[in-house]
Order: sequence, then C-alpha cells, then structure tokens
Amino acid sequence: MRKVIASLMGILFLVAAPVVASAHVTVAPTESTTGAWETYTVKVPVEKDSATTKVVVKMPAGVAFQSYEPVPGWNVAVNKDNGTVTWTATGSGILNGQFQRFSFVAQNPEKSGTVNWDAYQYYADGSIVEWTGDASADYPHATTTISKVASESATDSHGKKAEPDANETAKDDSTSVIQWVTLGVSIVALLIAIWALVRKRKN
Repeated sequence: MRKVIASLMGILFLVAAPVVASAHVTVAPTESTTGAWETYTVKVPVEKDSATTKVVVKMPAGVAFQSYEPVPGWNVAVNKDNGTVTWTATGSGILNGQFQRFSFVAQNPEKSGTVNWDAYQYYADGSIVEWTGDASADYPHATTTISKVASESATDSHGKKAEPDANETAKDDSTSVIQWVTLGVSIVALLIAIWALVRKRKN
C-alpha cells in the first residue's frame, strides 16, 4: 500500500507543480516590438500568509520608463537614476490568495532581443522575494522578447497609452482557475484512493 500511496503522491506533485509556478510575478506582454511605446502590466500574486506591502521593478537596459497608471491604495515612486519603479501600499497591501496588477508605459529598446524584468516583492513580515533568477530558478524574473514584428498592444510614437491585451489577460486568469480546479480534484481523488486502500486492508 505504501508504494501505491507514494505513486499517487508523485502524480499529485506533478499536477501541483504548474500551479505553484503560475504564482510567479509576471510581466505582460511577453512579446513586443523594437522602439515601440508599450503598455506593460506587472501581476503580483501573494504566496505567503503575510501581505505584500511593496513592489519594486527595475527597468531593463534600453527600456525607457514613461508613465504609470495610478492604483488606489498604492503610492508610486520613480527613480530614474537607478531605473526603478516602486509601488508602496498605503493600507494592508496584497493579502494571501490575492493578486494586484500594476501598469506602466515604457519605450522599448531599438535593438531586438530579450529584456529581463527584475522585481522585488516586500512582505509585511520583513521578508523579501527577489524575482531575479533565470527561467530554471525558484524565483525567475519575467522576460519580454523584443523583435521587429509588430505588437498589437504597442502604443504609437507619441507614447499614447494603449489598453492591455484583454485576450492575454483573460487567458492568464482562465488558466489559473483550471489549474487550481485540477489540483483540487487530484487531492480529492488521492484521499478517496487512500481511504479505499485502508478500508480494503482492514477487511
């Protein structure tokens, strides 16, 4: 029975892993065009029992910050010397099980390539999660591929702000819901299987 339970636990881990991964800090869109004024949206989830009270995003090399969208309950500080934008909560911040989006407009570099969005997530308990690693790290930074292919969400040459890609946002949210539902079903199935094995052994 132990071998069967171990196998079931392994299957549960495989199902749960993508759900945990989806809780990373992300930046959308993941693709854009060279030299464009792009509307970027940072999505910050909370993975701990403690609330997130501050978020710092560092502009990648070649990306020029332009403006930000005000968010109720958050103060914004732009430091052009070190290329950071800081959102600080005026209230309780982002609680466990919640997420918050922060949007801003920036001009992409003129050269194609991949830009890395280093982010720092500050919690009320004093801990800091640094989203600065590569794709294989526990806390990877978000990336955007810059190319000469036109991006639908890019703004015009005057920096006029465009709306975030609704399709991409909807897809992101629906994927998260499906993953959590799948995880819940897997947990219930595991519990039923264990109960059945224990009952069979007693009989």
